[in-house]
Amino acid sequence: MSQQIRVAVIGAGVMGEALIASLISSGIPADLVTISEKRSERCNELITTYGIKASDLAANVKDADAVLLVVKPQDMAGVLEEIRGSVNQKAVIISFAAGKRIEFISQHLGTKNPVIRVMPNTATIVGSGMAAISLGEGVQPQDKDFVIGFLAATGKVIEVPEELQDAVTATSGSGPAYFFRFVEAMVAGAQELGLSADDATTLTYQTIIGAAKLLETSGKSATTLRENVTSPNGTTAAALTSFENDEISTIVARAMKAARDRSQELA
Repeated sequence: MSQQIRVAVIGAGVMGEALIASLISSGIPADLVTISEKRSERCNELITTYGIKASDLAANVKDADAVLLVVKPQDMAGVLEEIRGSVNQKAVIISFAAGKRIEFISQHLGTKNPVIRVMPNTATIVGSGMAAISLGEGVQPQDKDFVIGFLAATGKVIEVPEELQDAVTATSGSGPAYFFRFVEAMVAGAQELGLSADDATTLTYQTIIGAAKLLETSGKSATTLRENVTSPNGTTAAALTSFENDEISTIVARAMKAARDRSQELA
């Protein structure tokens, strides 16, 4: 797919903006990216920041070679009905909505446009995201390359069968929130031990950042890194024993299953 592709971005939230930035970083000229968003102030903000254009929905999808649907799952049906009959028949449709299956999108559009389903996560906005794509019928190699190309500007990308997208949602899609909740708990725990809020926050944040850096750069597994810092009968071992007594693996697995189940309910 040529870098002269015309891209319609439907939705101007945080993820929509992150994807606009990644499109431009991947080589798509800003004047070929057009956004559709009901909030005029938000449109003006993105036009000023990125040099893109804005258009109403029908005109935007009519001219586009690729349509990025960056809307909430509960809004997807309404958006698809609104653009039904207006979409360029040769355009690739790329959905970023949790739970919404390729079949759902095709049925609501009433066309045979190729559809690619993507589950990104919030770290996309800082260029360290994790995305998984699934390909619908008729997706051409150049369509796949286009999507992988601009998503690579936001982090890492893998391809999975669509039936695993709900598991992806429960792992990387919702995963950052699990991490943030654990950080909240660590900060609170440090304060209960007598540390000030500022010191508890600094200690926790830098510890987490450093640990993530080790995981990324050391070439060692999380298991090996954990074992390396856990002396028998030491302080770390005491904390980890407490985690195991509270069945941390069961707690996490149950939470991820709840996220997976909710993703399936959104279909």
